[in-house]
Amino acid sequence: MKDIFVQMTELEARAEAMNQDLGLLKQRVVALLEENQRLTQENEQLRGILKFEREQEEQRSSPKSEPLSQVHDEALPQEQPADEPGEGHDNLAKLYYEGFHICNVYYGHLRTEGDCLFCLSFLNK
Repeated sequence: MKDIFVQMTELEARAEAMNQDLGLLKQRVVALLEENQRLTQENEQLRGILKFEREQEEQRSSPKSEPLSQVHDEALPQEQPADEPGEGHDNLAKLYYEGFHICNVYYGHLRTEGDCLFCLSFLNK
């Protein structure tokens, strides 16, 4: 009778150890799945940016049949009023809406948890 009790105690201890190991493995799998999801999202966003940049490069490199005087006029910088945001602001806004931080705290990092108050305050300036 004593042997059965000892065996049951040992079996219970092994089951608890296996349960702990299973819990640790489960935590590692969850962490890996979260990282995989984050990397997948970042990869998709980077592919979108790359596609956009390629399209922009193709548009710049395609020959245009405009008169030289018109090309010269377009090459001159256009003055913008001081209170209107410029092209740089537009580029930062585009980056933000593509899912990247533009604030000085996390600049260039992927936004994974929704809107960033630092970025939004920067955009509203």
